[in-house]
Amino acid sequence: MDPGLLSIGKMAQMNNLTVATLRLYDRLGLLHPRYTDETTGYRYYDIRQNARLDMIAYMKELGMSLAEIGDILAREDITLIEDVLLRKHEQIHRQIRDLKIQHDMVERAIAGIERRRKSPTTGTISLEYIDRRFIWAVPCTENFYETGISGYEKMLAGLRAELLRQGFTHIYSYNVGTSIARADFLAGRLVPEKLFVFLDHRVAAGRADAAAVDSGMHACIYLERFADEADCAGRLLEFCREQQYDVCGDYLCEVMTEANIFDSDDRRMYLRLQVPVRFR
Repeated sequence: MDPGLLSIGKMAQMNNLTVATLRLYDRLGLLHPRYTDETTGYRYYDIRQNARLDMIAYMKELGMSLAEIGDILAREDITLIEDVLLRKHEQIHRQIRDLKIQHDMVERAIAGIERRRKSPTTGTISLEYIDRRFIWAVPCTENFYETGISGYEKMLAGLRAELLRQGFTHIYSYNVGTSIARADFLAGRLVPEKLFVFLDHRVAAGRADAAAVDSGMHACIYLERFADEADCAGRLLEFCREQQYDVCGDYLCEVMTEANIFDSDDRRMYLRLQVPVRFR
């Protein structure tokens, strides 16, 4: 045995690794010891093998799996590194995009909870400016104002299934809304037209099936129970008539936040009913 060889313990210490890691590398074929004592089974390494360990560490830092690293080292083809890195590059961009979406949803949830704490008493009507928003919608196939919360839950489950088919993540379904066509709202008819989710403007820009909801002044009313929507929608329409506001767009019911932390049959929603208005 070459007296200049290093024991597995010293080799591990020199490279800030564990003995178990070096044994794993040996088993996977990434780095074999230079010499193994047949009598004792002790493994010994050459200090010049640090170069290969450095390469393995570098590729791990780039996000490569041990299987990918093993394939590259076994085939000794430098072009394979580029192929793997191109795939990693795309994967990282997808992860960044998904994290940005998750971050935006967290911010929206925080804002919804804060608004719930600071909003006026349930049933109070207010006039608010709302920025431009983007939505992705499916048509309502059931009038859940007639069938009740069970009909709404059925539609919501269908929306979530379609979201997944369209490549959206489940988190989008926690900020949903429903719409009623302007003509139906003005006539006092509660006929849901669409069930939708809100999209970040960057996501909406990449989808031809996304729609914009224009910014502007909105007459709004807040409530905490699905069962109260019909009554509050009627109060909102009466308010617009009394103030002689022109309703210039569709009625939206937006789920600001949910708190389904109790074992209850009722979905704990905080809702904002809204219609865009113009002043005469």
